[in-house]
Amino acid sequence: MSVVGTSAAPDGRDVRAFPADPIDPDQLPDGLVVADEHGRVVRFNAAAARITAVSPADALGRPLETALPLEDLEGRRWWQLTDPYGGLAIRVRQPERNLLLPGGREVLVAARYVRDEPLGPLRRLVVTLRDTDARRRTERSHAELIATVAHELRSPLTSVKGFTATLLAKWERFTDEQKRLMLETVDADADRVTRLIAELLDISRIDSGRLEVRRQPVDTAAAVGRHIQAHVAAGQPADRFLLRVEHPLPALWADPDKVDQVLSNLLENAVRHGAGTVTIDVTPAPSPREGEETATSVTVSDEGPGIPEESMNRVFTRFWRGSKRGGTGLGLYIVKGIVEAHGGTITVGRAPGGGAQFRFTLPVSAPAYLA
Repeated sequence: MSVVGTSAAPDGRDVRAFPADPIDPDQLPDGLVVADEHGRVVRFNAAAARITAVSPADALGRPLETALPLEDLEGRRWWQLTDPYGGLAIRVRQPERNLLLPGGREVLVAARYVRDEPLGPLRRLVVTLRDTDARRRTERSHAELIATVAHELRSPLTSVKGFTATLLAKWERFTDEQKRLMLETVDADADRVTRLIAELLDISRIDSGRLEVRRQPVDTAAAVGRHIQAHVAAGQPADRFLLRVEHPLPALWADPDKVDQVLSNLLENAVRHGAGTVTIDVTPAPSPREGEETATSVTVSDEGPGIPEESMNRVFTRFWRGSKRGGTGLGLYIVKGIVEAHGGTITVGRAPGGGAQFRFTLPVSAPAYLA
C-alpha cells in the first residue's frame, strides 16, 4: 500500500509520478484482512492478529471463513450469510456492524468489495476489524451519566412535588412562616435541578466540541473577589480566604460567565472538601498558546487533606468525587472543558499547606484589532 502525492513541485512539475513512502499495514491502528479472488487470505496485519488472537502465519493462505470465522448476533455464520464471492455483483461494501469471534468476543467489522470493473467478479475482499472496547467505555459512561442524573434529579423533584402538593391541599392550615419555609425549600431544589440541567448541556457541548466562548474583557481579580464575598455572605468567615494579586496583570479577553463558572467550582471545592485558609493567587504567567507571551493564572489552594497521589490523574474525569459529600462528580470535568475551550491549561497538585492546589492559565486572547 502506498500514498501518491497530488501537489505540484515548486518549479511547477507534477509530482504524482513520485509515490510517497509505502505504508506498512502493521502500523495501522485497525485490523486489516485481505482475501484474494479465490477467497484466501493474503494480508493479515498485526492489529488483526491482536484482535482475533490468530497469528498471521496461521491465517495467511487459508480460506477467509476459516481464518476469520465470524457470526452475527443471532449465531449465523457471517460469510455464508453474506456470500461476498457468489452474491450480487452490484455490491461494493458491507457497512460496519457488530459481529462475534469464536468465544463470543464482539468486534466491529466492515468490508469493501474490489472489482476490476462494475459488475465484474470480485478480485479483492478488504475487511477491517475494530475493538468494541472504546465504544463500550463510551456506552458505559453514558449509562453512568444517565444513572447519576436520575439519582440527582429524584431528590429535589420529590421535595418539590411533596411541598407543592402539601401546600395545595392544606394551604389554610399553615402559618405564613411555614409557607415561606416550604417555598424557600422548593426554590432551592428548583435551583438544584436548573444547575444539573446546565451541567448536562455543558457536557454535551464539550463532548461535541460545540462549547462557545464569547470573549470580553475580564477583570479576574474582581471576579475572584465577588466569589469570596458570596461565600462570606453565605456564612463562611472572611478570614478563611486570602486573595493575592500580582500586578500588573495582562488584559484578559475571555467569556466572563464561563470564567465565573470555573472560579465558582474551584472555590466551592476548596470550601467544601478542604480545610483551613483558602488561598487564591492571581498572577501573570507565560501563555500556553503559541504566539502569545503572557497569560493570566489563577491558583486555588487549601489546607485540607489534599488529593491522594493515585487519584491525581482521575480528578478531571467524569464522576470523580473528592469525598462522599455529595455532588455529581461532573464539575471538574466541565471546568477542564471550559479552560481548554479558551486555549488554556489546568493542573492539580499538592498545596504548600498539604491540601489540594488547582491552577488554571488562560491566554490573553486579545482581538486582532487591539494587537
